[in-house]
Amino acid sequence: MKVEGFAEDGYDAVRQVFQRLLDDGRETGAGVSVWREGREVVRLSGGWADTGRQHPWRDDTLVQPYSLSKTFATLAALVAVRDGALDLDEPIATYWREYGVRGKEHTSLRQVLTHQAGQPRFPTEAANLDLLDDAGLRASLAHATPEYVPGTSLGEHALTYGHLIDGILRASTGTTLGEMFNNVVRPALDLDAWFGVPDHDLRRVADLEYAKEDWPQKLHAAPWLQIPAGTLDIQQANSRAWRQSVFAAVNLHTTATAMARFFSFVTSEGGPLHALLGPRLHTELLSSQVTGHDEVFGTRITWTLGFVRDHGKIAKGGIGGSAAWWSLNHHHACAYLTRRLDDHSRAAEIATALGDDLTVVGED
Repeated sequence: MKVEGFAEDGYDAVRQVFQRLLDDGRETGAGVSVWREGREVVRLSGGWADTGRQHPWRDDTLVQPYSLSKTFATLAALVAVRDGALDLDEPIATYWREYGVRGKEHTSLRQVLTHQAGQPRFPTEAANLDLLDDAGLRASLAHATPEYVPGTSLGEHALTYGHLIDGILRASTGTTLGEMFNNVVRPALDLDAWFGVPDHDLRRVADLEYAKEDWPQKLHAAPWLQIPAGTLDIQQANSRAWRQSVFAAVNLHTTATAMARFFSFVTSEGGPLHALLGPRLHTELLSSQVTGHDEVFGTRITWTLGFVRDHGKIAKGGIGGSAAWWSLNHHHACAYLTRRLDDHSRAAEIATALGDDLTVVGED
């Protein structure tokens, strides 16, 4: 398929790489956006938005980028901190009484946001729960014993992240994560991004598909994704019920343009993110919090409160191949969002065309 959209002078290499990915069959539906100095300099669409290959990918196509979603769950929590309803270092049990048991009495919001809370997966007791049983899944986390003493180890809270934040917000503010994001964060940042896609936008959502049928089983993170069953089931992911639910660790639905635009102002002291959070929390969000071997990622990593950070970038991606980042070296933002679930080599090739490196390297 022909790539649609534009790439300004100096960005032809991005278009060429994207066209090659489509021509080689490594990509079947994706969007690329690059922002620099407050404006979009690349907006490319290619492939199909549906498994039947009847509807071309458009620049307003929404897709689920898996763990890129976590950044926006973080922002919902930080708004509550901004408003004084939460404190980063106060025990969660101060607000969510049921949570403060079995070694979690002193677990803090900061430990949750930096993936040090000892709950990188749902407990075995949750194995029989439905994927959309929010209350049951939250309760399973509240009652569980952490896998390690909170604060002593590191592992991305692959599926639990959103449910933990949601439980904390419900207890401290009476507001859900979805409500906090959709009613406060999303309009403040003017994001085309949703936890729970509205009826009128369902037509824009892309169908996910596996690059290879055994892709879910070959993931390094597979052991952390088995409970509850169905998170990587594309029939589930492509259902209306899932698209309109809030499973905030993974199921934000958004566009490449929206994500690149967001990352373009992520460090700006004059930008909408700074205005939303205020100077102190904006600095906290971007600051390196912990560096170590992340057992779920399988590599050494530095986490901020909501991003992966190293000397070259502030970034977040998700299994399946979607990624977005701000280049600390070149001062541009890029997002590559895809519906074809595979590795990150496609986004990495787009990054290379921009002079960036998506290799995850922990800061020393």
